[in-house]
Amino acid sequence: MRYSLAEHLKQFSRPAAMAAAVVGWLTLTACTAASDNDWQGYVEGEYVYVASSQSGRLDRLSVQRGQQAALGAPLFTLEAGDEIAARNQAQRQLKAAEAQLADIQSGRRPQEQDVTRAQLAQAQAAASKAALQLRRDELQFQAGGIARQQLDDSRAAAETASAQVRQWQSQLTVDRLPSREAQVRAQQAQVAAAQAVLDQADWKLGQKTISATRAGLVFDTMYREGEWVAAGNPVLRMLPPENVKIRFFVPETTLGRLKINQPLTLSCDGCQASVAARISYISTESEYNPPIIYSNQSRAKLVYMIEARPVPADALKLHPGQPVEVKLP
Repeated sequence: MRYSLAEHLKQFSRPAAMAAAVVGWLTLTACTAASDNDWQGYVEGEYVYVASSQSGRLDRLSVQRGQQAALGAPLFTLEAGDEIAARNQAQRQLKAAEAQLADIQSGRRPQEQDVTRAQLAQAQAAASKAALQLRRDELQFQAGGIARQQLDDSRAAAETASAQVRQWQSQLTVDRLPSREAQVRAQQAQVAAAQAVLDQADWKLGQKTISATRAGLVFDTMYREGEWVAAGNPVLRMLPPENVKIRFFVPETTLGRLKINQPLTLSCDGCQASVAARISYISTESEYNPPIIYSNQSRAKLVYMIEARPVPADALKLHPGQPVEVKLP
């Protein structure tokens, strides 16, 4: 005796019991179908949870629940003030590194060498003055006219001035060098590092505006505009048509006639025409209808779960949880 799912669910009041009743009814009807080519099943959806890797306030939600989103359509936008500032900073750092590389590759110009010579002359004059002051303080110290501290200060000043002279002499020698390959390579590495920082900043900024990577139904939205969204938290759930599948159960005696990619025909309440589908999965594990006692007489109660995928164009006609009738053509 066959009866409807609605009549079967009247016996259950709690949601958990009702869910178990649905599975039980589908399994029962699979084993008591009108023919070996006719089974009862239901629609399931494999949802895509769309999130951003960055956190931020939800500034704009571009889609609504129940809307069909096309490939590449904008979905939502998070506030991006900090990311814009970071991108601008990275752009300026890259320009500075590139300008410094161009300067290094061009070498020191004669005018720049003249500047170094002038600074060397200034350092030499300061060194001569410091050396003269040191000689005076040494004579004064020998005569007892100054303290030891003043003599030490004069000696330190003379040594500092002499070191500056040597520094500018070395700088002038470096300016005259025909090539500085190591410096060029080092600055090229700085330019590459600045470019990588800019690429990272651009990527983070791009994560603040999310578009649909696959067309599909916006099944649900989890946030409203103005709410804070933590990094990685899904803002909406999408159901692409290729993620719609049919699940049904067949008895053990029928399993041998089914194979992967085998065509099926689906029909449902409200469907004006049959929907074509193909088997995408056949379970390798059996399930029992109660009582769970195996014998030759109860072997017919073994059932196997089968999954089938409708063609994406027809998947829009089906809805998760919807009961369907599955037939072999």
